[in-house]
Amino acid sequence: MTSTLTPSASWWSRLRTSVAAAAHDARRPLVLGVGGTVLMALASVGAGAIPRTDPLLEAMHLSWVRFGHGQQLATITVYLGVVLTLWAWTSLGLLVRSGVVGARVVSVVAGVWAVPLLVSAPLYSRDVYSYLAQGALLRDGFDPYAVGPVADPGPLLDNVSIQWTTTPAPYGPLFLLLARAVTRVTGEDVLTGAWLLRLAFLPGLALLAWAVPRLAAELGGRPGLASWLVLANPLVLVHLVAGAHNDLLMLGLMAAGVAMAVQGHHAAGVLTITLGVAVKATAGLALPFVVWIWFRHRRDRPDAAGRPRAAPTQFLVALAGSVSLFVALFGGLTLLCGTGLGWIRALSGSNKIINWLSVPTALSQLIGPATSWATGVRSDELLTVLRPVCEVVLVAAVVVVWWRSRHNVLGAVRGLMLSLVLVVLLSPAALPWYYTWALAFGAPLVRRVPTAAAAAAATTWLLLVFRPPGNPGLYNVGDLALATAAGYLVWRRTTSGHG
Repeated sequence: MTSTLTPSASWWSRLRTSVAAAAHDARRPLVLGVGGTVLMALASVGAGAIPRTDPLLEAMHLSWVRFGHGQQLATITVYLGVVLTLWAWTSLGLLVRSGVVGARVVSVVAGVWAVPLLVSAPLYSRDVYSYLAQGALLRDGFDPYAVGPVADPGPLLDNVSIQWTTTPAPYGPLFLLLARAVTRVTGEDVLTGAWLLRLAFLPGLALLAWAVPRLAAELGGRPGLASWLVLANPLVLVHLVAGAHNDLLMLGLMAAGVAMAVQGHHAAGVLTITLGVAVKATAGLALPFVVWIWFRHRRDRPDAAGRPRAAPTQFLVALAGSVSLFVALFGGLTLLCGTGLGWIRALSGSNKIINWLSVPTALSQLIGPATSWATGVRSDELLTVLRPVCEVVLVAAVVVVWWRSRHNVLGAVRGLMLSLVLVVLLSPAALPWYYTWALAFGAPLVRRVPTAAAAAAATTWLLLVFRPPGNPGLYNVGDLALATAAGYLVWRRTTSGHG
């Protein structure tokens, strides 16, 4: 019997079937995770990266939750929500490991968990307020690549972290167009602007849900396990979704582009990655590796006479195709934005971030105090030397990894993952959610439960070494102990019963 469903009805029917399967096969983790994210969303108005003033809370006579005992109660509630979500995540992982649920159910569960976080106050970062202020700069006729938010005073500027008020935007033209569109709609309304901008980044989560299991299937990984490690990961949900980071959209576009290229849709893959670069430059690292994927597909396919194709010619075709597509799309977006390429200069603004998640900072803060008595060189002076040294090492290491990744498609994706790890470790600055970049390409390669458990423990640690308002706990023994204990428990539970 032929189905009479329309395409839209068929899509809706598949979605309902997937939700029903998730509710049946993963009911307990589904409910626990929703409870956790609801608690985080409710408590975020007191413990999160809240705006300076909140007229909604004032109108409801709930401003007390932002101060004193109210804020302490809200903070405890956020952490309780995190614990529930971690428990739900590990419970879901056990179901994935046993084969009860697959990638589709994991995607649905992760999407349901994310819903309460869409309406929360920003958690673990104040960056969304900088995004709004940068969009307002473009809206009001300023060049966001030349001036910082301080050039455009108002309620949006009032909520920008003090270290970023004079810093030009380091993001691409597509991001600026999105941020400008949001501020044109919301004006100086900080709360509504933050919510709309979060929604603008949300397609990144859907793109990850599409790309990650496909990469795993193509590369010999485990699609369900990969989706669990990325989509349902509390680090992704809390830092990228609740934190309203543009990394979510960038990463979704980059992963989707790589997945398209792996499946043989090279031009579409390059164009999709280019959109990611137009959000944040990090996505550009995928393009050289996609050249290898394109090259391998052409090189490994015989010509019409059944003869192998010439390697140099196929490489030049892949390289020229990638470069021309990138230049055409990125150039068009740049012209549409009207801002030029000033974002390249602004990339150095991240130097203001100082924490020991990056190797140069860690080395300077370790070596400086230990040797300054003899050398007279302080940690901050040592950092100015170590950062450029590590940048040179980074460039050399990425080039070597890229060259060694040329032999097959699996090697290209593995090389991209390793290069992203090197970028986070050796760049001048790093933040916890930066590690989701490598996670999106490492998870599809994971085949063994112990490897997945180690990644789960590491991401749990990264989640908890920052505090809900966005300030780091990396220099606090209590925060480090909590993060380490939680990571260990996640590892133990994920590997429980594994032979």
